[in-house]
Amino acid sequence: MNRTLDLSTAVWRKSSYSDGGGTNCLEVTDEVPGIVPVRDSKVPDGRPLLFSAGAWTVFVKVVVVG
Repeated sequence: MNRTLDLSTAVWRKSSYSDGGGTNCLEVTDEVPGIVPVRDSKVPDGRPLLFSAGAWTVFVKVVVVG
């Protein structure tokens, strides 16, 4: 079975850790239960990376807490 994730209407938000200049931004959407799509704001039509919600939570904790 080939399932395609339609994110064409997703609302994306930029990371609070982005550079503020709008050129090096990471964006995520919370609209897919159990999955966190992540994209580069410079390439909004590109294919996002998909992470499980658990893996994303661990990543964010490591980045924020260190």
